[in-house]
Amino acid sequence: MNRPRIVADDKIPFLKGVLEPYADIIYLPGNLINRESVLDADALLIRTRTKCNATLLEGTAVKFIATATIGYDHIDTEYCKSKNITWLNVPGCNSASVQQYITAALVTLAFNNDYALSDKTLGIIGVGNVGSKVQKAAVILGMKVKLNDPPRARKEGKSCFVSLDEILETSDIITIHVPLNKTGPDKTLHLFDTELLRKMKNGSWLINSSRGEVVETNALKSALSSGKLSGAILDVWENEPAIDLELLSQAYISTPHIAGYSIDGKAKGTSQVVQALSAFFGLPLLDFYPPVLPEPLLSEIVIEGAGKSSFEIVHGAVLHTYPIMKDHILLQRSPSTFEQQRGQYPVRREFPSYTVRLSNGKPKAVEMLLKLGFKVK
Repeated sequence: MNRPRIVADDKIPFLKGVLEPYADIIYLPGNLINRESVLDADALLIRTRTKCNATLLEGTAVKFIATATIGYDHIDTEYCKSKNITWLNVPGCNSASVQQYITAALVTLAFNNDYALSDKTLGIIGVGNVGSKVQKAAVILGMKVKLNDPPRARKEGKSCFVSLDEILETSDIITIHVPLNKTGPDKTLHLFDTELLRKMKNGSWLINSSRGEVVETNALKSALSSGKLSGAILDVWENEPAIDLELLSQAYISTPHIAGYSIDGKAKGTSQVVQALSAFFGLPLLDFYPPVLPEPLLSEIVIEGAGKSSFEIVHGAVLHTYPIMKDHILLQRSPSTFEQQRGQYPVRREFPSYTVRLSNGKPKAVEMLLKLGFKVK
């Protein structure tokens, strides 16, 4: 078979040098992958910035598309089906990374506002790979959890799930983990509009790390400015990277679409993409995984637990792995560099890459750390 011709997003990590022995590959920034560049390509390896639709693909040789992301709303799946173009995403690859992000957000919220997470109810909308891991973390943190996932409820029965209205009316914090569906019974485009935000519990918090378009920008700005909501934690935005600066200024925590950007999650995504490409084109990389991941700067976390609550110990360990406010401050200072902040994102490793050396810690703290994935000595 001839060597496949591939166009790849130059921000897919751990990819360069892997396919070159078996394929002809060129790398481009995702937003610069255009019809001219893919005209003779057999395959595209992309991220969210490349819109795979008729404008890009019509008349090209493309027969395989893989996006190294869990979302796939940037792929016109109906068009691909009509043209017999195989496409795939990588669900679950960065679910532990988003779990880390949400955990850091929750402990920051509790610490800064001096309240116990055990007194709070977390409503999770969308309980797939990511939402399920967020549920696990919330339970470890002692929170009450309510789940809403209509597709799962239809398939599995409603016993584990509650209505959207119940989530809105009773949750102190709501976190969104849904795909962007623009039509259909499970439409999520502007799911959180003025009407839905009005139903939320007074003084509650909204976290969105799914897709910016799930929340209507002007409606959220009004809910925040009126005091209906206490605040919002936003990793995703409408019209990225040209985000709404007024909403940015209102956000309690704001980050540039990096919740899933741990090195571990990126490695899993790239490995799944390469393996699927190899299966499609018959390349000998069916077991590919990046051989070496960069170690965290300080993989050992030393904590003196005397006089500290279990929450304080967990708070310190979580924020050691991911000091979420650093990303917030950088985006607040320089929103115009949104894309650069994503493209040059520093190494972030997940909880299992860290060992906590805990002295005089309560058994409850040890249990929580172990359940989150830390090693404890």
